[in-house]
Amino acid sequence: MNKTLGFKLGLIAVLILLLLIPLLMIGGLIDERQALRDGVLRDIAQSSSFDQQITGPLLVVPYRKYERRWIDKDGQSVQETSTVTGNLYFLPETFEADVGVDTELRARGIYQARLFHAKSRISGRFKLPERWGIDKDYQDYRFDKPYLAVGISDIRGIENGLELTFDEQRLPFEAGTGLDWLRGGVHVGLPQLDGQQAREFAYGFDLALQGTGQLHVLPVGRSSSVDMRANWPHPSFIGSYLPSRRAIDDQGFSAHWQTSFFATNLEDALRQCVGAQQCADFTGPTFGVSFVDPVDQYLKSERAIKYALLFIALTFAGFFLFEVLKHLSVHPVQYILVGVALAFFYLLLLSLSEHLGFALAYGLSASACVLLIGFYLAHVLRSLGRGVGFAAGLAALYAMLYGLLSAEDYALLMGSLLCFGLLGVFMVLTRRLDWSRVGRMA
Repeated sequence: MNKTLGFKLGLIAVLILLLLIPLLMIGGLIDERQALRDGVLRDIAQSSSFDQQITGPLLVVPYRKYERRWIDKDGQSVQETSTVTGNLYFLPETFEADVGVDTELRARGIYQARLFHAKSRISGRFKLPERWGIDKDYQDYRFDKPYLAVGISDIRGIENGLELTFDEQRLPFEAGTGLDWLRGGVHVGLPQLDGQQAREFAYGFDLALQGTGQLHVLPVGRSSSVDMRANWPHPSFIGSYLPSRRAIDDQGFSAHWQTSFFATNLEDALRQCVGAQQCADFTGPTFGVSFVDPVDQYLKSERAIKYALLFIALTFAGFFLFEVLKHLSVHPVQYILVGVALAFFYLLLLSLSEHLGFALAYGLSASACVLLIGFYLAHVLRSLGRGVGFAAGLAALYAMLYGLLSAEDYALLMGSLLCFGLLGVFMVLTRRLDWSRVGRMA
């Protein structure tokens, strides 16, 4: 290759590498603004309520057990009696929840947090075994008043007075669960139950709950059924179980979950929780919905800037084609000015998207850069038609980039086809070019 042509290509490569510096600075600014936004969202959640998880209801029966053992004292066998305290736990036979969710935006400065208000009707039946399921030494047990505990991860979000319907009785809830391993929540005392005979009883209560981010439900029933509806059109279904049915449109979504003890294994997990300070195995297998925008303007801006080097390289390649095909001379300073204008697109996109939304900010930023570069190149290339044509090609690239950002699942395929197509165009345009002669003319 002619040394002059090689020097020109090397200089273009150096200019592209130098333009990485402002691009890296803009990428750092995106991370900084995103961290600031996340901090504001945490402050809003701190002032209202965080993610919410509903755990229960769980029937708790406190007991005292007298244990006797024989010890040797002064050469004589003496019976010693001690008392052991604990709780018996019972999960409901059926658990049904009908949940309707409305979302709202809370703003602080230019940042917004999405809160949800979930109005739920939780109901079902308990099926209690004979003698509380104790198969030996039943006479050594003494039982205290049972109660129903419901875990709520952030009780600040409770928006209504809770009242339990228990076999046609109405009983008020009180704060706290009374359990060390299930701290956040409420409980309600039940009438003294006769554990001698097996029995069933129905329960039900209405729960209005506010939260930020995610809503989780623990399917505690032997058979659990949860229906949820919301005015949020971008749900992300999370947790250990996906809904068995779901429908999503522009107005919101509806979903239905159905699980059983065979899938959750909560009874075994609950037995292992007894006496423990924490019980992740019991409270872990939840399902629910995230009410967070899955792709916000910062993530889209971060994805867009990943294509910045490709944009600059393609633009410089277009300059180079004009040089070799039209025998024009483009100065390195003109290369760098156009490259800086391309870099400013991402700064404009970031700043405008915080106020106008990503789509409108993208359109305005791309239009501004296309018009500026088109105007400049009309003079650099000494032709209005060439400037307009170059600007049209750049506008097409921005449109393709927006398509790549919008079609996340097909971004790799579309990007590969775009690069291959542009390479083909370059090869077709230069197929008859004598590179040795170009080098001598450079």
